[in-house]
Amino acid sequence: MKFLYLLVDFFTIIVPFVFSFHPKLNFYKNFKPFFISNILIASLFLIWDILFTKLGVWGFNPDYVLGIYLFNLPLEEILFFVCIPFSCLFTYHCLNLFVQIKWKPKTENIFVLSLSTVLFIIGIYFYSKLYTSATFISLSVLLLMLKYFAKVNWLGKLIIIYPVLLIPFFIVNGILTGSGLEQPVVWYNDLENIGIRLFTIPVEDIFYGFELISLNIFLYEYFKTKFNTQSHKYDEQNFY
Repeated sequence: MKFLYLLVDFFTIIVPFVFSFHPKLNFYKNFKPFFISNILIASLFLIWDILFTKLGVWGFNPDYVLGIYLFNLPLEEILFFVCIPFSCLFTYHCLNLFVQIKWKPKTENIFVLSLSTVLFIIGIYFYSKLYTSATFISLSVLLLMLKYFAKVNWLGKLIIIYPVLLIPFFIVNGILTGSGLEQPVVWYNDLENIGIRLFTIPVEDIFYGFELISLNIFLYEYFKTKFNTQSHKYDEQNFY
């Protein structure tokens, strides 16, 4: 059982990694922008993770981890912030290749404003629940920044794609929160969340996951565009 969390990480990433080299997908060509963006975003979320672990918002069952810790986080938890984004961005990449999704600007504006407002109100209402308030308020602000400051063109697409990403999410998070196990791998202090669970998964995890993936996509798209532009300039210089 000591290998359980590590196996969850491994099986989360292995299939997307192998298929990254498929000639019709070629996700491996985007490894550089992915890993640069992932290092930055994973670092941010690990700081959040370290703080919430110290405050007792959540914690880890030593029976299901190898016992290698960094800043009170098991190695498997650190790997989680690489494996999950990799799997999700691989799926995002594939759906971008084969599915065209585009929202009308007015519809997207209304949806983002409405969702941000609802999330902010819930976060304020449950201000005493640290996981709930931090997740909902930060996601509310992030949505507004992505839409109206960064002006990304993929936000509506991600909102449509995210339910697809939730399918493996429910499997992985279900295992980690105790589905089919005597004890959860990751436990949550219900005093710090609103106590609504989808099977064994706190509802906050869905919004936390969206925040994690959207930030990874934001920097991934930025670096991908930057590297492609540099590559084109290099090719032009060599041509002339």
